[in-house]
Formats: sequence, C-alpha cells, structure tokens
Amino acid sequence: MKNWDEVRTAFQVARLGTVSGAAEALGVHHATVIRHIDALEGQLGVKLFQRHARGYTATEAGEDLMRVAQATDDQFGQLEGRIKGRGADVAGELVVTSLGGFAPLLSPILSDFQAEHPDLLVRFLTGDRVFRLEYGEAHVAIRAGDGEVQPDNVVQPLAQMPSALYAAQSYIDRFGVPENEADLASHRFVGPDNPDSRAPFNRWMKTHVPRENVVFRSTSDRALEAAVQSGAGLGFLPTWVADMFDDVVEVLPARREWDAPVRIITHVDLHRTTKVQTFLTFLKARAATWASGT
Repeated sequence: MKNWDEVRTAFQVARLGTVSGAAEALGVHHATVIRHIDALEGQLGVKLFQRHARGYTATEAGEDLMRVAQATDDQFGQLEGRIKGRGADVAGELVVTSLGGFAPLLSPILSDFQAEHPDLLVRFLTGDRVFRLEYGEAHVAIRAGDGEVQPDNVVQPLAQMPSALYAAQSYIDRFGVPENEADLASHRFVGPDNPDSRAPFNRWMKTHVPRENVVFRSTSDRALEAAVQSGAGLGFLPTWVADMFDDVVEVLPARREWDAPVRIITHVDLHRTTKVQTFLTFLKARAATWASGT
C-alpha cells in the first residue's frame, strides 16, 4: 500500500456503507472518497465494494482489507493516545545544555527538579559546542550573551549575572591593589584569548586595559577563574563564583554595564509541552536568586 489515506477511506466506506457518510467522517468531499476507492481498486486489481442504490457493501476482498485496516486504525489510535499522554507527563528524558561554568548553579536545580519528578531522566550536556535545538539535541538551552538564534527558537530572559573585578590575596601581596582605574595599566590581567570576546566585562577591559597587560589568556572560563584564584593577575569573575572563594578580593565592584544576560532558548515545537513548561517555571523561580547569591 502506497497511500494509507486511500485505505482509511475504504475502511470508512465499509464501516458506514455510504460515500457521503465516509466523506463526513473524514472531513473531505464525496468526490475525494470516490477517487480514493477507484484508485485503490485499480492498484489492487479487484473490486472492494458492490455498488447499489443504498450505498456500498464490501466484497470478500474488501472484507479482508477492512480487517487489516481496522487493526491498523486501532494501532494508530493507541499510538496517538500514548503520545498525547506522554506529552502531558513530566517523564522520559529532559535534555538541558549550557556552558560548563553554569554547572554549580544548574546541577542542584536539575537534581531538585528530578526529585519532584522521579520518572524523569535528566541529561545535562555542557561544553563550548552549541547544541542544535532544531535537530532535537536538547529540550532547553541556557546561554549567556545576546548571540543570534534560529528563527524557530523561543528566547526568554532568565537572569542578569553581575560580575566584578577580583584579585587573589597572593597577587595583592606581590603587586598591591590598583588605587583607581588609571592605575590598571600597571597591573597584570587574566582574560580571554580572543580579544573580541563579546562578554560585557571583556569589552570594557579591551578599551581600558592594554592588551599586553593580559598576561594569562585562555578559551576556558574555568581556567580563567582558576588563574585569578591562583594569583596570575586581576580578572573578572561572576559574583556568585567569587563568593565560593575565600582567597579573592574585590578590586572594582560590580557594575550594571558588566552584567551578562542569561537566556533560556527552546524550540517552538517543544516549548509548550508540559515537561518543558514545568521545568521552565521551576528554573525561573530558582534563578530569581542568582543575582543576589541567596
């Protein structure tokens, strides 16, 4: 069978006995029903119905086809019920992706969410690669910055993450603390290997700190955090990260212009599912405390 629509049409004709009844049940014109029946009989080379004044009666061949069509229709109905039921549950897999640096924030949230929904399998995918939501690689992406997104993605703001300029106590013991912004030119810095990094504080540093002063460079946020903590130089840290370290000192306090926007991105086809919406509600409630660190 090349066309299930034709088989389904024949099944409705056999069930209801008339072209008009089948057309109404299927929501099509009666000419479409006749065309489907003629095409199916032509393909099979047999008559499936006897035509008479009161309507259509299935032949022996038609009865055989209808039994198969009935079983198939039942299976489709069961499949539809399972799929709809699954869409109403918070179960199965929940795939969330973010940069690895967000793991200390997101892992406890995912763990608590799973505790509320024990039938859920959580997959937390981290890394620099951008997972493709349109290819079904993740249900929810949590991304920093304001980069471009695919047109079928739904973008929502999650939080503004404050950052400040810090130094390890070991660095201060060796080089002292800048007295003002003009004094920054005499200090060593930790920063991104890419001077055109779009992070707000990195853009600020590019215009206020000579590039040659950035003596420790990396493509990894984790490496930069460790370098600041180790005393390699002054560097920007999210305030929530700095709060985890006992041996770093705030050099310049957080400024609004250094805040990094964090966004939630979902694909339009999954955005309204119960599982995704339930998680987004949970995530937003927890993320409301991020800026304050509480």
